[in-house]
Amino acid sequence: MPDREVRTLRDLLYYQYAKLIARSAFQQPDGMAAKGSHYGFIKQTFRDLRDGRKQWSDIVREDWQLVEGARVCAYCGNPEELAREHIVPRTLRVNERCETCDTIQSIHNQVWSCRACNSRKGQRGLYDFFQSIYPSDHKFYDRISPLVEKKYLKTVHECLACADSLDKGAAAGGAITVLDIDSALTGFIL
Repeated sequence: MPDREVRTLRDLLYYQYAKLIARSAFQQPDGMAAKGSHYGFIKQTFRDLRDGRKQWSDIVREDWQLVEGARVCAYCGNPEELAREHIVPRTLRVNERCETCDTIQSIHNQVWSCRACNSRKGQRGLYDFFQSIYPSDHKFYDRISPLVEKKYLKTVHECLACADSLDKGAAAGGAITVLDIDSALTGFIL
């Protein structure tokens, strides 16, 4: 569960991103380690993002990391049978512009994926997919590559902004979780 200040999808996207920044800045192996030793930094970064004092980097940064990085499956590390895979399904239709939207249709929303992972992921959101891979790990989202999660968070932010859904809370009421991010997109996927 994220911090108690995280109440909306916008907050959650920024909170997850703040954990990724801490993970990178302090060379932590995962979000849980970053949160355990640098919670104050995460909290301040989240507030700065939420309140507009800080902006996340342009997604082009992650695009370059993808191009310059190892050519392996973003989900399992397999170097065989790779193809470009859309992290957010390209069949997303928040509105009539999605079909030609650069955020959804281009490299901004793509990673390398092996045939098996691409098939297994299908139309699922990133967090739902990783929960299915690691069903007994309640911190399954810490297993996602930072590059992939950053691309996902930025793409989802753009999509939910188009859908005017960034300020919605948990889908099922109660505490908001990363699965609510995927749930918010589900209704828009053809």
